[in-house]
Amino acid sequence: MNVLIAGFGGQGILFAGRFLAHIGLSDGLEVSWLPSYGPEMRGGTANCSVILSEERIGSPIVGRPDTLVVMNMPSLDKYEQSVLPGGMLITDSTLVSRKPERNDIAFHTVPATRLASENGISKLANMIITGMLLRQSGLCGLERAEQVMRGIIPEKRKDLIALNMRAIALGYAFQ
Repeated sequence: MNVLIAGFGGQGILFAGRFLAHIGLSDGLEVSWLPSYGPEMRGGTANCSVILSEERIGSPIVGRPDTLVVMNMPSLDKYEQSVLPGGMLITDSTLVSRKPERNDIAFHTVPATRLASENGISKLANMIITGMLLRQSGLCGLERAEQVMRGIIPEKRKDLIALNMRAIALGYAFQ
């Protein structure tokens, strides 16, 4: 699985990618996680390449993702054409106002930013859209996601596990 997650700095793009990478690690897969962000960070551009493979990974760069997750319009405009035919695109429909121009990829949308705001977890739209990704890709279920989350949240921040899992469950269940 070659995933590119893109949006603005401050949306949790890098954490979502790190979470996916840890799912792969816990499954014994070869994993690559490559964050990238503009010099202004918060509010600037951010993206993250994640590769999960049973084979050795030759390069950490995902130029042609089979899965693209976008959390803003500039990211859709920039990366839509890079998705491999037959791949998958997931967007945050709160911030992405158009559907893809392509018809050779699976398209899923979730109003992640709106759902996060309505549920009092405004900083966790990234995990809502990640929940949608987990369900649509079949990467793992909620129980497995929680095991991985418990492994990556530091002991002093354990209170964040329940909030993150609530966000993932919202995205996972969204129709």
